[in-house]
Amino acid sequence: MSLIAPDPTCFIKRRKQLLAWMRSLGGGIAVIATAPERARNRDNHYSYRHDSDFYYLTGFNQPNAWLILIAADEDQSVLFCEPRHPEMEIWNGLRWGPEDAAKHFAFDAAHSIDKINEIMPSLLTGYGRLMTTMSRPSDDSLFTRLREWVKQAAASTRGARACPHDWLDISDVLAEMRLIKDAGELEIMRKAASISAKGHVRAMQTARPGCHEYELEAELLHVFRKHGAQSVAYDSIVAAGPNACILHHRAGHDVMHDGDLVLIDAGCELDGYASDITRTFPANGKFSGPQRALYDIVLAAQQAAIAHTSTTHHFNAAHEAAIRVITQGLLDEGLIAGTLDEAIETAAFQPFYMHRTGHWLGMDVHDVGSYRTPPLSSQDRPWRMLSAGMVLTIEPGLYVSPAANIDERYWNIGIRIEDDAIVTSSGCELITRGVPVDADEIEALMRHA
Repeated sequence: MSLIAPDPTCFIKRRKQLLAWMRSLGGGIAVIATAPERARNRDNHYSYRHDSDFYYLTGFNQPNAWLILIAADEDQSVLFCEPRHPEMEIWNGLRWGPEDAAKHFAFDAAHSIDKINEIMPSLLTGYGRLMTTMSRPSDDSLFTRLREWVKQAAASTRGARACPHDWLDISDVLAEMRLIKDAGELEIMRKAASISAKGHVRAMQTARPGCHEYELEAELLHVFRKHGAQSVAYDSIVAAGPNACILHHRAGHDVMHDGDLVLIDAGCELDGYASDITRTFPANGKFSGPQRALYDIVLAAQQAAIAHTSTTHHFNAAHEAAIRVITQGLLDEGLIAGTLDEAIETAAFQPFYMHRTGHWLGMDVHDVGSYRTPPLSSQDRPWRMLSAGMVLTIEPGLYVSPAANIDERYWNIGIRIEDDAIVTSSGCELITRGVPVDADEIEALMRHA
C-alpha cells in the first residue's frame, strides 16, 4: 500500500492567490484547520471528510491538520499534521507525516501536530492581523486555542514585537475564490456527474411496484462506489408516493406501489467535489395522465431556466423564468386561479413550488459564494451576473399534497427535475444528462430494463 498525493500545482496557485490578497491588506498570518474526526459511538468514528476550505488550499485529506499562511516580505506556507506512527498505521493505514507532506504537497515547512502548542506562539509574533475561517462549521476549540496562542505570544514578547490584535474572517474571500472553478475542478465534476447519472439509470431500471426505497438507495451506492466515488455528496433522497412531497425525505422502508411516482435526489462525491441529480419516474414504468401533465410542466420550467443560465443573465433569472412556466401550468391545470401576473404577484404557486430553482455546486453540495453582487457588506445588493466557470443546479419542482380544494387526481404527486450546469461563455453545459429527463425516454428505459 502506498499514499498518492495529488498534483500540488493548483493548490500552490490558490495559496499564492490568498497570500497576495493578504499582502494587499498589509500582510498578516492565516490559520485554517481541517475538520476533526467525529465519534459515531464508543470507539467507532464516522467516515472522515476533510474541511472544504482547508482541502481547497492544500489537497491534504488527513485529519488533525492545520495550515498556516504567512504574508510578509517572504511568504510562507506551513503545515502541522500527524507524525508517522508505525504501530497506529497497522490499524488505521499510512500517514504522510510532516517530512513527506512538505515534500509532496509543496509546503515551505511542516511540523508534527504534537508541536503546535510549542511553535504557534512564536509564529504569531510580528503580525498584527490574524485571519481565519470564522464561519466554518467547527468546534469552539479552534478559537480557544488561537486565543491562548496569541496570549502566550504577547506574554513572551512583552510588547517588543507586534502580536495579532486584529482578527479577520476570510470565509468570504475563500468563497469567492471557490465560486469560479478551474479546468481541473470542472473535469472532476463532470466525472462525478457521469457516475451519478449511471446510478440514477440503474435505480430506474431496478424500480418496480413492491420495491422498498432503501433498495433503490442500495443500487445508487453500488454504482457510486463501483465507479470510484469515495462517498455520497449528501444523504440520498428516495421518496415513493406521498413521500415525494417531502423535500428531503431520506430513503426509508416504505414500499413503492403501482401508480406511485418515485423521486430520487442523489449524487456522489468524487475527489472532494459533489454532484446533485434529481429524477422523478413512475414505479410501474408508465406515467398516468395527471402525472404526465405535471411532469411536462416541470420539464418545461427547467428548459426555460436553462435558457436563462448564461453569462448574459443574473443568478435569479432562471428562477424567475421557471416560476412563470410553473404558474402558467398550474393555471392551465386548474390548480390555481386568476391571471398569470396576478398569480405570480401573490405567489399563488408557492404551496406547490416552495423552493428555489438552483444553488451553487462544488466542494459542498450547497456550495459557498454569494448569490448577490459584491461588496458583501452592502445591503439590498442586486443579483450577481453569472460568469464562466460557475457551477449550479437547475431544479424546478411541483408538489401536490392532499387538500379539500385540490382535485384528487393530483394528490400525492411530487416531481423535481434537477441537473448540474457549468456556466460557459455561450450558455451552460449540462453535465448530468447521462440519465434521461424526457418522460417518453424514461418510460422507454424502464420498459427495456
